[in-house]
Amino acid sequence: MDIMHSALARYGFNKDSYTIERFGNGLINDTCLVKREDEKYILQRINKAVFTNPFLIAENIEKIEAYLAKTDTSYFFTTPCKTLNGDTIVCIEDHYYRMFPFVKGSHTVDVVQTPQQAFEAAAQFGQFTRVLSGMDIHTLNITLPAFHNLALRYSQFLEALEKGNPTRIAEVASLVQQLKQQAHIVDEYNNILNNSAFRLRVTHHDTKISNVLFDGASKGLCVIDLDTVMPGYFISDVGDMMRTYLCPVSEEEKDFSKIEIREDFYFAIVNGYKSFMEAELTDTEKQYFFYAGKFMIYMQALRFITDYINNDVYYGARYPEHNLVRATNQSILLQRLLEKEMLLCARQEIIQ
Repeated sequence: MDIMHSALARYGFNKDSYTIERFGNGLINDTCLVKREDEKYILQRINKAVFTNPFLIAENIEKIEAYLAKTDTSYFFTTPCKTLNGDTIVCIEDHYYRMFPFVKGSHTVDVVQTPQQAFEAAAQFGQFTRVLSGMDIHTLNITLPAFHNLALRYSQFLEALEKGNPTRIAEVASLVQQLKQQAHIVDEYNNILNNSAFRLRVTHHDTKISNVLFDGASKGLCVIDLDTVMPGYFISDVGDMMRTYLCPVSEEEKDFSKIEIREDFYFAIVNGYKSFMEAELTDTEKQYFFYAGKFMIYMQALRFITDYINNDVYYGARYPEHNLVRATNQSILLQRLLEKEMLLCARQEIIQ
């Protein structure tokens, strides 16, 4: 807490003039709500174990802000506060902080409860990519190298099967076989990388519902948490929404009977994203909305089972089978999605 007070002092905050309370339920960065008189701010400590160079994040945000200042000043873009020295990142004893003003009248949602929420969120992520469509993506820093590289995740999965915990490898043999049977999803990903019809764009890469601000009427205001903004393919953003919006329960759910695919949420994502990206997507890309869901769910299942085999060194575990539960959950979610492939793809053609 002393370091946090020192960080706020860099912004000109007197220790006796504010209160701090924990905010949100993010797993990566520590987030707090700072209140000073009638003002509110969001203070975050960036997880340096994940983002090894936080200044790359700050540079990306500054570049996007500069681009929008020239091209679209009407777009609502949240920018970080500056310290008394004009910095947007505070570093104290290898702890990195940044602060944003709290957007008045806004709120976030932790769990997608209605198709309209899914539509609004998808529209916001689509709009974010569209307004940055003219930006030179090569000017952006890569804050998490190979973050959504499915081929790499599959390779790491195979390596874990060779070098990981033998007891756990034997325990998960059935699940491993199921995941290997879906390896064609990796082949399709590799084809995308070599297909000129798929375009690299400014992509958010972390499109969970809590990364959208809503107003009092539950309309989307803007996207937040830009740490993972990098060049990427649209399947990353759409796929992450499919993975986290389609099912009424999260990857933490142990009762697998609760895992299902909500069709109306699927179409809400497609239509919301296309409401801004229709003219930006190529005809080929428009045929890959369903694949986006397969891509992201499969990748997350691979990552969870890989970590379980490797003794939970990446995600950690709150109980011994935690990552196995997550991996099984995501594998079942993938199966539920595949069961509806013909139905969802046929109806998708109708609504285009």
